[in-house]
Formats: sequence, C-alpha cells, structure tokens
Amino acid sequence: MMTLIENMKSRAVKAAQYRKTVEELNRLSRHEALDLDIYYGDIPEIARKAVYGA
Repeated sequence: MMTLIENMKSRAVKAAQYRKTVEELNRLSRHEALDLDIYYGDIPEIARKAVYGA
C-alpha cells in the first residue's frame, strides 16, 4: 500500500513527465508535427495519454 508521501512523489513525477512531454511536442515544427499526425490542439491529450494512460 502506498503511503501518502509515496503517492505525492508519484504524482509529482508524473506531472513533471507530462510537462516535459508537452514541451517536447510543442518544440516540433508544424511540418514535423503534421508528419506525425499531431495537431497542436491535441498535444495536451497526447501527453496525458502518454503519461497517465488511455
């Protein structure tokens, strides 16, 4: 069973991973993003699924 501290650490790690994923996807050029079928408006959802699951 996770303790409160472990739970908070896990959430902080996931939040940092989410922010990093969003930042990295936002660095893609429009051409690169479209080649990957990524639209800028979809980036938060893509990052959320990558970090937290579907």
